[in-house]
Amino acid sequence: MNRRERLMGEALEEAGKALALGEVPVGAVVALGDRVIARAHNLRQTRRDVSAHAEILALRAAGEALGRWQLEGCELYVTLEPCAMCAGAAQQARLAALCFGAFDGRAGCCGSVYKLPADERLGGYVPVLGGLRAAECQALLDQFFSERRKKDRQSRTQA
Repeated sequence: MNRRERLMGEALEEAGKALALGEVPVGAVVALGDRVIARAHNLRQTRRDVSAHAEILALRAAGEALGRWQLEGCELYVTLEPCAMCAGAAQQARLAALCFGAFDGRAGCCGSVYKLPADERLGGYVPVLGGLRAAECQALLDQFFSERRKKDRQSRTQA
């Protein structure tokens, strides 16, 4: 297993924590070289905070760990293709790379719907690598949404 696959494995562990909380299972880690300096998972429902995406929380923690908001030299690993908010934050942080697992054809802004980190008009360029351990990342999402649909059907039949 190479370094990037290993780091995505750490993001997958974070996604599992989100799943256990009933959150959409997205996990993220920020690495500086081989060292993970920050990790997080989705907490939107738990915190009742629209911005509590795994990526945002991990970038904030990385900034705290390094004592700076500019994260040059750091790489973000996230299990789902970032949305516009998270892709924009990654670009603003001046990351060395953004690596994600599952593609998001509905809201992904790192290649699927839009290519925000590649849009130099917005102040920078962040190299993106998508599809890293994609099957494992997608399997967690499929599990979550399957269980959610099942619960929704059960609640409709009981009503």
